[in-house]
Amino acid sequence: MNVLVANDDGIKAQGIKELVKALSQKADVYVCAPESQRSASGHGITVSKPIVAEEVTFENAVLAISFSGTPADCVKLGVKILADKGIKIDMVFSGINHGGNYGTDTLYSGTVSAAIEGTICGLPSVAVSVNSHEAEHFDYACHLAVEALEKAGGKMSPDTVLNINVPNLPREEIKGLKYTTLGNREYKEFFKPFRTEDGRTAYQYTGEPVVYEGLPDTIDVIAMQAGYATITPLHRDLTDYRLMDKIKEWRIGGCV
Repeated sequence: MNVLVANDDGIKAQGIKELVKALSQKADVYVCAPESQRSASGHGITVSKPIVAEEVTFENAVLAISFSGTPADCVKLGVKILADKGIKIDMVFSGINHGGNYGTDTLYSGTVSAAIEGTICGLPSVAVSVNSHEAEHFDYACHLAVEALEKAGGKMSPDTVLNINVPNLPREEIKGLKYTTLGNREYKEFFKPFRTEDGRTAYQYTGEPVVYEGLPDTIDVIAMQAGYATITPLHRDLTDYRLMDKIKEWRIGGCV
């Protein structure tokens, strides 16, 4: 099996090295990742300037390419470059991200967006994250990624992403694994103002996650808060099917 691995922390991040090492025991791994940090870039793609691609050395990978573009660029263009070399990718993995990507944060995540781009390319995909920006415990995340490859590879729909999130804890301290739905991940957030060297006003985004009470741990945010790893199946179809009949009643534009 041929697996493409991307991320948003950049091709030199420890998380992607750990993921490639783990997956390489079961598949031929091809790395297509940003040349530098691209966290919280969402599903942006580069259209206003060329994307620079450069082959680099990457341990445990058959071939590795760094890109000047976004995580989604890396998958979109990476699949094309590899196809031109006669390499057909079977599955896309994105991560291991340094920081959780669950709840509504998935909408901002470059890690999840790279996986979603995989599905747009017709490839089943997996996003993997460890819930700390100072992530150091990758063992269980790697274990779940390999299990996803072995047990879901060849069975997943090509329009599905498995979104895996793991606490930044030693494996024996993680309470277990929950299959979950997406929840709301809210923050006590604010923009901290400061003055730039040239006297202009700038703002730095910051915030602490809200701690929830009384909600079921079938929601990814709650399960992670309680110390569980989570797997949430995602789909890129954002249609609110509950409103399909209601909007007909509103007759916006006179349409029936």
